[in-house]
Amino acid sequence: MNIKNRKSKTFIYLTIVVFGIFALVSVLYKLGVFTFIENKTYDARMVYTASAFMPSDDICFIGIDQDSLNRAQEERGWSWPWPREAYGMIADYLHAGNAKSLTFDVLFTEPSVYGNADDEAFAKACKDWGKVVNTMYHSATAGAEVLLPIQSIKESAALIGSTVSAKDSDDMIRRARLYYEANGEKYAALGLAPLLLEEENSSLPTDDCIDGYESSLPLDKDGTLLLRYKGSIDRYAHYSAYDIIKSYDAYLKGEEAEIPPDNFEDAFVYFIFYAPGLFDICATPISKVYPGAGVHITLLDGILNNSFITPLPEIAVYVYMFICALLAMLCVRGANAASKRGLLLIVLSLILFPAAMCVLSVFLFSKNIWIPVVAPLLCYVLSIFGSIIVSYGLEGKQKQFIKNAFSQYLSPAVIDSLIANPHNLKLGGEKRHISIFFSDVQSFTSLSEKLTPEKLTELLNQYLTEMTNIILASGGTIDKYEGDAIIAFWNAPSNQENHAQRAIEAAIECQARLEELSAEFTKKVGRPLWTRIGINTGDAIVGNMGSNLRFDYTMLGDSVNLASRLEGLNKQFGTYLMCSLQTKNEAVKAGCALKWRELGKVAVVGKKEAVTVFEPITQAVYKKKEKVYKGFSFALKLFYQGKFLEAKKYFDVLSRYDPPSRSYSERCALLLQEGVDSKNWNGVWVASSK
Repeated sequence: MNIKNRKSKTFIYLTIVVFGIFALVSVLYKLGVFTFIENKTYDARMVYTASAFMPSDDICFIGIDQDSLNRAQEERGWSWPWPREAYGMIADYLHAGNAKSLTFDVLFTEPSVYGNADDEAFAKACKDWGKVVNTMYHSATAGAEVLLPIQSIKESAALIGSTVSAKDSDDMIRRARLYYEANGEKYAALGLAPLLLEEENSSLPTDDCIDGYESSLPLDKDGTLLLRYKGSIDRYAHYSAYDIIKSYDAYLKGEEAEIPPDNFEDAFVYFIFYAPGLFDICATPISKVYPGAGVHITLLDGILNNSFITPLPEIAVYVYMFICALLAMLCVRGANAASKRGLLLIVLSLILFPAAMCVLSVFLFSKNIWIPVVAPLLCYVLSIFGSIIVSYGLEGKQKQFIKNAFSQYLSPAVIDSLIANPHNLKLGGEKRHISIFFSDVQSFTSLSEKLTPEKLTELLNQYLTEMTNIILASGGTIDKYEGDAIIAFWNAPSNQENHAQRAIEAAIECQARLEELSAEFTKKVGRPLWTRIGINTGDAIVGNMGSNLRFDYTMLGDSVNLASRLEGLNKQFGTYLMCSLQTKNEAVKAGCALKWRELGKVAVVGKKEAVTVFEPITQAVYKKKEKVYKGFSFALKLFYQGKFLEAKKYFDVLSRYDPPSRSYSERCALLLQEGVDSKNWNGVWVASSK
């Protein structure tokens, strides 16, 4: 089977895998298999994003907290329960403050223990104002008894609201209804009831709109709304009940109240029990111990500010799931699952893509859009593994054969390229813009004469292994070894936009590694190893060169020759790393954070035109020798101007610390001796050898 047919067959099988996984996960999603775990991810997103939303300034609550209970007992002799006259005082005070309404999240289903007069006092306050919502309760069980307030309180209320909440299967309250039905009657939820006291909103909604509000509500199929919790209920403005009663006393006496009544102007006020052991507890995404009144307040806040969670439409969910499965397959196909590098990329995608999905889900949730995570993620993961199995089964064996056959001769990058494109196993090359690396160990010949062949081989293998690991890790391709010399290049066979930066940083790392191993090499051969490196960037011909029976993946061209010359030029300048202006410019453009010392304008052997060469320097080394480098730069300008005597004075001073300055001092002396005319001087250092 030819390559084209093999790839086509693989793609067909992978497509079948994608559709099969998508169908399986879709059925499980429809059956609600992922509901429990999806709800937990929903809760986590709610907790994470809640603080980003500000509670409505139009809502506040008054609570009987422990401090209220203690002070009422001490100052008024009120034991628990309080007389209902106290609630009437609060209603009168809010009435005086022109609050929009007062909603009691309290059941008054039994007569007051203080007698009928107490109930009547409370009822009168409610009736006089006409903006008080009282509460009923009923169980969700069919035929269950409805618990209503006693007659006087029921009749005095402007509206009776339901304190029931809509719970999910795990007893978590994530949603709410606008109203509840009991014994044929409809009761507005406590979060909606205050709005129905306004004339334009006097009737229960029959669809997803509320009279007086332009925005439609994102009702689910079951008539519920997903609540946007905004953190702890304490984030809403709140007051201690006894402080309100004290303020009411001051108000009646004409004294200044601690909490002025106009604090409540145009406010929707809830009254709740807030002392430990008194308030009803429910489980919400924010907390498993959450005051039930917080659910009603959140509903009202959502209606006022249109801040409900909107689920992604079901059809869009299925499209999203399919896209995830498809992307997973394309990832496996593009990354080449049968190679180590491909598997590494796939493993990386199994980390990054799910992370991206989670980030997307949180971002959308912060915009009040709920997008499922579990089912799409499962589509992606299953499609990854399914595609790997298919890809490896159909292509793995052939690719493994190629890899085993050439792993002893070519760099991993070349092998991966050949595996992905087997038709490249032929003679020929292409013009590529590459960065070229030549290195050579200083005085290796004299060093080798002191070692036995076995010791020399051991030393050379260790050195080449250390340097090769660094070059390959940076994405470089090893061209060849010539004794202790290493020849490598970047941006072929695979594209690398920052290849100049990679080459320079690999060279810096090679020399740093040699410094780390200096003690070990000194122990073996009596001194450390130093390597001279030359790097150039330019166009070259790269490809398979040789005969039909044996060829190498290598490079040819003038840019290659220049890199070789720069490596040798280090000896004349006393440096260990040198690069061309082209390499320096491209590395800087890519973001390389090194310092660069201009070494000079040099005419290398075999080239008439001069090239400007630089020494890359780490930030740490530059900071340590900054004065030397600045002094060198100043002296070099004098050298360029033909002021050899002045330049030599500066170079002489720097020579004690800086080998390139020593080389320039000697060059200045030679030019002075030869009597070179500064007027005809072009500033070029003519290299004397390769």
